[in-house]
Amino acid sequence: MSGQIDDVRPEISGTRLASKAVVGEMVPITALVWREGHDAVGATLMVVPPGEHTPRAITMTQDRENVDRAHAVITPDRPGLWQFRIDAWCDPMATWRWAVSKKLEAGQTESQLANDLAHGVELFRRAAAEHTGPEAEHLRAVANVLANEGDLHARVSEAMSDKTINILQVHPLREEVRHGTVHKISVERREALVNSWYELFPRSTGGWDENGQPVHGTFATTSAALDRVAAMGFDTVYFPPIHPIGRINRKGRNNTLTPEPGDVGSPWAIGAKEGGHDAIHPELGTEQDFLDLLSHARDLGLEIALDLALQAAPDHPWAQEHPEFFTILADGTIAFAENPPKKYQDIYPLNFFNAPQEIYHEILRVVRHWVDLGVTTFRVDNPHTKPAEFWAWLIEEIHRTNPEVIFLAEAFTRPARLYGLAKSGFSQSYTYFTWKVTKEELTEFATDMVEMADVFRPNLFVNTPDILHASLQYGGRAMFAIRAALAATLSPLWGVYSGYELYEHRAVKPGSEEYLDSEKYQLKPRDFESAVARGDSLEPYITALNDIRRHNPALQQLRTLRFHAVDNDNIIAYSKVDPLSGNSVLVVVNLDPRNAQEATVRVDREALGLSGHGDYEVHDLITDARYTWSDTNFVRLDPMRDVAHIFQLPTVALEDREELAYRKVADYRP
Repeated sequence: MSGQIDDVRPEISGTRLASKAVVGEMVPITALVWREGHDAVGATLMVVPPGEHTPRAITMTQDRENVDRAHAVITPDRPGLWQFRIDAWCDPMATWRWAVSKKLEAGQTESQLANDLAHGVELFRRAAAEHTGPEAEHLRAVANVLANEGDLHARVSEAMSDKTINILQVHPLREEVRHGTVHKISVERREALVNSWYELFPRSTGGWDENGQPVHGTFATTSAALDRVAAMGFDTVYFPPIHPIGRINRKGRNNTLTPEPGDVGSPWAIGAKEGGHDAIHPELGTEQDFLDLLSHARDLGLEIALDLALQAAPDHPWAQEHPEFFTILADGTIAFAENPPKKYQDIYPLNFFNAPQEIYHEILRVVRHWVDLGVTTFRVDNPHTKPAEFWAWLIEEIHRTNPEVIFLAEAFTRPARLYGLAKSGFSQSYTYFTWKVTKEELTEFATDMVEMADVFRPNLFVNTPDILHASLQYGGRAMFAIRAALAATLSPLWGVYSGYELYEHRAVKPGSEEYLDSEKYQLKPRDFESAVARGDSLEPYITALNDIRRHNPALQQLRTLRFHAVDNDNIIAYSKVDPLSGNSVLVVVNLDPRNAQEATVRVDREALGLSGHGDYEVHDLITDARYTWSDTNFVRLDPMRDVAHIFQLPTVALEDREELAYRKVADYRP
């Protein structure tokens, strides 16, 4: 076959790197397949699952709007490295059907179509010879009908029937087959894409003593705190570093350089005489206490994520045993971390170019230590300040023996670095969601998020110990609900840092995104139970969001996000569909935390699989209200009552689901 197979998607870095998916995710695969002339062409997706050698063949379908673009979807059923290629071929059956149809429309007679009929008999007999069973019998019967005498239109109609075309769709007759390039898809467990995270400091779970002073928490008190986290519906609980904390240059409260006696320091200033990255802070407990905590978390359906922060306090054992791991200044001292004008005198950054082999293998040893204890998720601190090739090596080494391990990149950085880390193997990444607050910003951000779904999985944290955005400082309590609703429904991955549910919003100073009395530098116990009892907590709303996410597979999707037109810039509307179940959800959010807003929402029926419907019922999963909707619909959202609608829509018909898995793509991408 002359012609080409162009613009294959997913394709990452010219097939050098694998794209990404998870078990149970419908993965759309497309390509432009074309040739010269008028003959029809077809395409077959050849898929090889991990551990297998014989490809599975899936006949691809043509796009309704662009006949040169072929589509198929796969749904991986196991983790590992999947491979696929696209084969293009001439489709003599489709060419024959098109030619005969045109000639019949033009009124040509049986004698004028004699050669076409004879060619059809030959094609159907060839197709039948390639198969066995009922399909082969049907194709032979079609050939016999064409070969016999009788009414011309009756003889041809069987060859054009839906049954015949469906058989040939599954078992095509292929000529002049051209094999495409092999592509790879790295498939992880489902939790790499669908997960709700909650961050808490174990040392802040100790409550208060009889004098009202905070008590340092332990793994035992942390274990008790996990019951509340699990009840809110979270899947992963993330701890900042649990290692010994340096005493040299220890920071005091609110990041001061003059700590008071008893100040606990920053957990990210890792290492002291008690040990480094493979040790546990003595006040938290022992290794056995940690194992007991892991066991309790598993019983609750929670995973524990540990922080992997590759830096050291001045009294970390590395500073004495491996000074070559760091940058030595002209005066012989080790350089501390700086991000001008900020200075981190309590932290030494690693210099990966001084002793790469030694550093690589020491960090691998540390990670394997925690994996061997049962840790399956790591939140990696500032990975964009370390070499991407190191991460690719480390993640590959860990996945060689433990493919279940998830790595989250805490990388607030430029797109090239952000996506580069994802290509290096990170399962998830922090994003700039925190700073996207307007309708225009959110739409652009989320559209880019979907376009990068083949390699990038965004975890939308509403806040972190480092980031208290101005919208939360000044937006009032409704803004906390607004941001939670957006994060929980825009991405299958979202996260909350402890205290968010209590509306903590005070910054250390005007213009800063640092919390006043930051938990990074002091114990911060919280009375969550009393806040809920007096109706002064967002906890019930967060619990409802997680419950809605769990029971609506559409909200566990990233690729099917679509925006809908709204005539008010303070209101945003978007939808998601699960192609497997047909579950469909439409979210409408008031972005104004102070005022009620009204708007008309114009529903894109095609994006929701509603093209054949008249009016339809929508069910608000927040309020349990039900409404009848059509193409244009009035909404009014008052932030004093409801900041968002999360509507469950009619289930998408089975025949329309696969098409909804295809992302709308440009006709050609060079």
